[in-house]
Amino acid sequence: MEDLQRLSKRWFALFTASNNEKKVEKHLQMKQIETFLPLYTVTKRWKNRTTATVELPLFTGYVFARFARTESSRVLDVPMVYSIVGNKLGSLSIPDAEIEALREGLIAGRVEPHPYVKMGQLARIRTGALAGWQGVVSRVDGGLRVVLTVDSIMQSIAVRVSVDELDFLGDNSSDPDTVATKSRAGSLEQV
Repeated sequence: MEDLQRLSKRWFALFTASNNEKKVEKHLQMKQIETFLPLYTVTKRWKNRTTATVELPLFTGYVFARFARTESSRVLDVPMVYSIVGNKLGSLSIPDAEIEALREGLIAGRVEPHPYVKMGQLARIRTGALAGWQGVVSRVDGGLRVVLTVDSIMQSIAVRVSVDELDFLGDNSSDPDTVATKSRAGSLEQV
């Protein structure tokens, strides 16, 4: 019976009050609901010139939770949870593999938030924890980043890569500044 319950549980993105993601995670854990709140580390400099290293949510306003659809009301009862991300047909689950890849990418320490990108130069990451993911290639600070998008929550993250870690897809692969390929979802995107 317990195995059946475990199989019926899926990962979902919860839309939450911004700057309250950690509180939402604690409330969910108190209800014994499995959570995943991806955090990244950043050094902040305050007005008084002191600096501090803080952990911030990778996806502002979102917490991932694993539960059965029948438990939706328990999740929505949590303070500061506005909704379960979905479409007009209902809530959309996130594949376990995507959550695991995010966990591994965070362990590698190469992940940071990035503005949501719908169009751009695309490539597939060839090696590492995020191997197989396709994303938008951008140049930042003299290096390359691949912007990976989780379309269901309209959020993106940027991963630092070297050119030898990428497979450029599409007709313009000889020029990294004009590469276009198919995204993970299969749509053609161009900057």
